[in-house]
Amino acid sequence: MNPRRQTALQRGALASLVALIVLGIAWETVLAPVRPGVFWPAVKVLPLLLPLRGVWRRDIYTMQWSSMLILLYFMEGIVRGWSDSGLSAWLGWLEAALVTIFFICIVSYLRPYKQAARARATGKSGQ
Repeated sequence: MNPRRQTALQRGALASLVALIVLGIAWETVLAPVRPGVFWPAVKVLPLLLPLRGVWRRDIYTMQWSSMLILLYFMEGIVRGWSDSGLSAWLGWLEAALVTIFFICIVSYLRPYKQAARARATGKSGQ
């Protein structure tokens, strides 16, 4: 494991997660709200706050489950990118792009850990 690469991947995941939180709040409150003056759709970012601390601290378990949680936001970005129009569609595609960055960073960060765990498991089963 290259420590510099691992740090870059963790920072990329953290930066894209924070960007998704900011985008979600700005999108639903200021940039392209569903209805002006209605802010409740911005609560969709609350689940993104759950893995924030774990990604910051490089917690493997948190990174694993957050890689599945984030796919819900990918689906929303794709759906809104295709179905909305104007700025909202562009924001949907931006959301999908940020999720893709997060997912690639997290999976790449976790890969050496998964390989080491697999090697330990096969080494023990062969004894």
